[in-house]
Amino acid sequence: MRKNFGAKTWLYPMPVMIIGTYDENGVPNAMNAAWGGVYDTNQVMVCLADDHKTTKNIKKSGAFTVSFATAQTVVPCDYVGIVSANDVPNKVEKAGFHVSKSEYVNAPIINELPFSVECKLIKFNEDGICIGEIVNVSADESILDANGKVDAKKLNPIIYDGATHAYWSFGEKVGQAFSDGKKIK
Repeated sequence: MRKNFGAKTWLYPMPVMIIGTYDENGVPNAMNAAWGGVYDTNQVMVCLADDHKTTKNIKKSGAFTVSFATAQTVVPCDYVGIVSANDVPNKVEKAGFHVSKSEYVNAPIINELPFSVECKLIKFNEDGICIGEIVNVSADESILDANGKVDAKKLNPIIYDGATHAYWSFGEKVGQAFSDGKKIK
């Protein structure tokens, strides 16, 4: 038997994305966003309201970074989602984050978040969807495997559960994409 809940924004998993921007004075900003993901080849999308400082920053600078919250950074990542830079301009500093400027776009890389997608703004849709072109992906060496590839377990990203408003840590590998299905003949 199934239970119906009606129309809800419950998709699993929802990555906890931290959007990094600079304002017009070069002050770094970070925002927690759960509504986003891959848009197209070499493109990402994030749903952002017009009143967010992040939205204003992206429109002015034409760039942003997307990093993923980790189990080790739950508290500061949640903080940048519940406090607005419109009210607390130094929220990145208050969160305890340190930034480095991306080599590829005019946006900050948050040093404590080991994986960043560096993006150039393509456009904002009328419904608040921000679409960015992926210009570079960077990863701290601490999350790489022996072959130099990102190890998801070392990254330890968290997901957001919209039904319970909880963060969950990453689980175990359970299969191999584009391979395991071949067992069915």
